[in-house]
Amino acid sequence: MFLLRLRAIFEKTGRARYISHLDLNRCMLRVFRRSKLPVWYTEGFNPHPYYSFALALSLGFESRCEIMDFNIINDNITYDEIKNKLNAVMPEGMRVVSVAEQIKKITAITKAEYSFSLVSEDAEKLHDSVQELVNCPEILIDKKTKKGIKTVDIKPDMEVVSCEISDGSVNMIMRLPAGTQTNYNPTLFIEALKKVSVIPFEAQKICRMGILCENNEKFF
Repeated sequence: MFLLRLRAIFEKTGRARYISHLDLNRCMLRVFRRSKLPVWYTEGFNPHPYYSFALALSLGFESRCEIMDFNIINDNITYDEIKNKLNAVMPEGMRVVSVAEQIKKITAITKAEYSFSLVSEDAEKLHDSVQELVNCPEILIDKKTKKGIKTVDIKPDMEVVSCEISDGSVNMIMRLPAGTQTNYNPTLFIEALKKVSVIPFEAQKICRMGILCENNEKFF
């Protein structure tokens, strides 16, 4: 039996951002069955298509770079054919961008890049508050973990790529730790900002733009 180990990069936008990680598993089960691709099934009493996701995405977040690994029992099919068959049965808001052979291990992931907007009636003052927080020697925030609530300092591992005012909002791109050991997302920074800013604001359009390895190299 020839087993082709593949990695698909897919988008999750629009209404699809409200599909939870658990529901995403169920969704992909239907997608694989409807696509009629020769997907490798697990063995045992309850055979099902084998697939796995690199990083769980928070509910309500959009993403341009979700990663799904799966296996095909066929070497006589092209990556484009696989992509097209999957996209033909994908739900609204989800689209496979590319399919390729698995090369890097999931453990190579070290960070993720996010974009988001902070909407306020006074974007300039809010921008000043953002800069003050970014320049603080530490940014302490309570983070929920498997062992309970833990106070963490997100400053050492946080990288602000850009922070600009546009259309009445502060638009940011930020890189945060991600992977098997530590996972942060922009809500931690947003919650820290709410504690120090006197300017009311609303966070919108949170989107995972990239998944990276060491030296900011793209994972896929």
